[in-house]
Amino acid sequence: MPPPKDVVKIAIQMVGAIPQLIELQQTKPLASVLKDVCDAWSLPNAERYALQYADGRQTYITESNRRDIKNGSILRLTTSPDQEADRLYVGIQSKNVDVKTDSLKKLASLSQDVTFAQEFISRNGLKQIYSIVEEGNDTGEMLAHTLKAFTELMEHDFVSWENLSTVFIKKIVSYVNMNAVDASIQQLSLSILENMVPTSHLLFELVKKEVTLDRLLTHLQATNAELQLKAMALLIALLLSATDAERRDMMDYLREKNLRQFIHKNIIHSSEPLGDEMAHYLYVLQSVSLNLCEHRMKTSMDPYSQEQRDLLQSLRQTAFESESEVPAGSFSTERRRSLCAKEFRKLGFMNNSNPAEDLRRVPPGLLALDNMVYFSRNTPNTYSRFVLENSSREDKHECPFARSSIQLTLILCEILHIGEPCSETAQAFYPMFFGQDHFFEELFCICIQLVNKTWKEMRATQEDFDKVMQVVREQITRTLSLKPTSLELFKTRVNALNYSEILKLRQTERLHQEETLAVPVLELREKLKPELLELIRQQRLLHLCEGTLFRKISSRRRQDKLWYCRLSPNHKVLHYGDVEEGVQSPPIESLPEKIPVADMKMLLVGKECPHTKEKSSGKQNKDVLELAFSIVHDMEEYCLNFIAPNRYEFCLWTDGLNVLLGKEMTSERTQTDLDVLLSMELKLRLLDLENISIPDNPPPVPKPPSNLNFCYDFSHAEQ
Repeated sequence: MPPPKDVVKIAIQMVGAIPQLIELQQTKPLASVLKDVCDAWSLPNAERYALQYADGRQTYITESNRRDIKNGSILRLTTSPDQEADRLYVGIQSKNVDVKTDSLKKLASLSQDVTFAQEFISRNGLKQIYSIVEEGNDTGEMLAHTLKAFTELMEHDFVSWENLSTVFIKKIVSYVNMNAVDASIQQLSLSILENMVPTSHLLFELVKKEVTLDRLLTHLQATNAELQLKAMALLIALLLSATDAERRDMMDYLREKNLRQFIHKNIIHSSEPLGDEMAHYLYVLQSVSLNLCEHRMKTSMDPYSQEQRDLLQSLRQTAFESESEVPAGSFSTERRRSLCAKEFRKLGFMNNSNPAEDLRRVPPGLLALDNMVYFSRNTPNTYSRFVLENSSREDKHECPFARSSIQLTLILCEILHIGEPCSETAQAFYPMFFGQDHFFEELFCICIQLVNKTWKEMRATQEDFDKVMQVVREQITRTLSLKPTSLELFKTRVNALNYSEILKLRQTERLHQEETLAVPVLELREKLKPELLELIRQQRLLHLCEGTLFRKISSRRRQDKLWYCRLSPNHKVLHYGDVEEGVQSPPIESLPEKIPVADMKMLLVGKECPHTKEKSSGKQNKDVLELAFSIVHDMEEYCLNFIAPNRYEFCLWTDGLNVLLGKEMTSERTQTDLDVLLSMELKLRLLDLENISIPDNPPPVPKPPSNLNFCYDFSHAEQ
C-alpha cells in the first residue's frame, strides 16, 4: 500500500555513522524531525544541525522547500546554515592565507543556496567581501573564490547592485583592464559588470567610461572561448542599456574597428562550434545594428527640408545627367518644372509633380530615399541603366524604380524585423550580415536589381506591381532561409530562383494540395490518422526519454543555471536536476529530483505559468511567454517551471506531457508532422495511381441482372 501523501520515505546520512531510513512526516515541524534524527545518533544541540540533499546542488532543507522532498531522496545531516555562516564569516577574515582561501572556496560553493546566502548576508558578510576586493592586491586563487562567492550571493537579489561602492566597481574594472591576470578572474569580472550595467543608468555610465570598447575588442580577440563569450555579453549589455544616440556612436566606432569582419572570420567561421549563448549575442548585435535604421524608417519626408530635397534631386540628376546639363536660362520656369516632372515620372514616382509625397508614407519613410541614393551613388552605371532601360519601354511595361524601391524597403524591413524589440532567447542571425559593413543598403542594391529582373521575366505591367513584389518577397525569404554565408552567395542564389522556378515550386505545392483534396483521398486520410497520431505520440515520448537541456532565466540576466529533464524509459517518472555547462546528456541516475507521472495534474502554458506571472513587470518579453510551460503536481500545490530553448522543443515537450496526462496533442508541430506523415503515406498508397485522375465520387454500382442463370450449378457435377 502506498504511503500517505504527507509521508515520504527517505535516507539520512552522516559521516562516520550508519545511515537512517525514516518516514518523514511532512506535517511534523522540521525542528522536531531534526531532534529525532540527532537523538538516534546521540548528538546534542539539534538546533546546530540541518538537513541538505546529498546529491546535486546540496540545497538546505527548510520549511518552505521541504515539500519538494520525494520518496527515495537521500539527505545528509550537516552543520546548520547559521552555524556555517558564522564559521565562514570568521574564516574569511583569518590572517592565515590557507584558512582564508579554504573559507572563500567553501563560501563560493555554499552561496548558491538561498538559505545560507540569507544567513551570510544578514551578518554583513558582503562587507567583508568588499574589503577583500578593495584592499587586497591578490590576483590568484583567493581572488577567484572571492569573486565567485560575490557573484553567487548577488544572484539571490537580496542586495541591490546600486549599493556597490565606486572603489569596488573600479577594482573590478581594473581586473578587466589588466593584461597579466588569470583568465578566470577576468571572466568573473566581466560577468559582474554585465550584471551591473542593466540595473541603473549611473552604473552603465561608470562601466562605459572605465571599460573602453577597445578593451572589450581585445578580449573578443582572445583565444579563450569563455573569456570571448563574457566580453561579448558585456558588450551586448552596454549596447542594450545605451540611449539611441549612444548606441549609434558605439556602433559607428565598432564599424571603424571592423568588428563585423572579425566576428565573421574568427567567431562564425571558427573551427570551434558556435554555442547557444554566442549565437544569441550575435543575433542581438545584428538586431541592434539593424534597428539603427528604425528612426529613418519612421520619419516621413519633409518637403521643406533642403537637405532631403537635394537628395531627391540628386536621383534625377544622376539618372538624366546629360539632359540636366542644359543651362537653366534656356527654359522658362514652367518648362523646367514640366521637364523635372517628366523625369520624376520616368524615375517611377507616382506623384511626379511633387515626388516628396511618395516618401511621406511611414514606414518605410526616409529609409527608402536613403536606399535609392545609396544605390545611385555606389552603382551609378547600374542605376542609370535601370532607369533609362525602363523609361525607354512602353509605358505599361516599365518597371517604376521609385515605387519599387519604396515597397522593397518596406518588405526588407518586415523580413529583417527592423523596429521590433530583441528577443531574449532567439539565436537566428544571418552569417552574411557580419561580412558586410553596409549590409541593409547592399542587400537593397541586390534586391532592387532582382525586382527589375523579375519584372521582365513576368512581362509585367503597372497593374501587376503587387504581384511582382509578392514574387520578389518570396524569392528573398526562400533564399534567406538557406542562410547564405555572404552577400555574393545570396545574390547568386536569389538570381537563380527566377520567376519560372517560383512557378514550379508553387505548382508542386499546389498539386500536392490538390491531390490530397479528392474525396476518396480524404477518406483514406481519416483512416490513416489514428495510426499516424499514435506514431507521433510515441515519438514525443521518446524525445522526453532522451531529455532536454533547459536554462533558468532570472530577472536580471538572460540566462542563468542549466538543468536537465528527462522521462524514465517506463514513462512513469520525470527526472530532473541541475547540470554543469558542457554536459550534453546526463545519465538518468545523476538527476536527483523526481516527479511521478501519476502525480502530474495539469499542464500550464504561456501567461498561465507562475514563473511568467512573477516576471511580468512591464517588460516581459513576448517570446519568453511563448516558450514557457509548467507542470502542476501534488494536488495543484507545486509547479515545475520550464522555459524551452526554442519553439520546436516547446512543441515536443508540451505534446509529450499532454500524452502523459491522457490529453490531445495541441501544438502546431503536431499538425505539421501529421501532414508530412499523411503526405508520405498517401503517396506510397497511391503510387500505382500516378497520372490517373481520381474521381470525386465513386462510380455507380450496376443494377443486379434479371436472372442468375449464368452461374454454374455445382450440384449437377458428375460424381
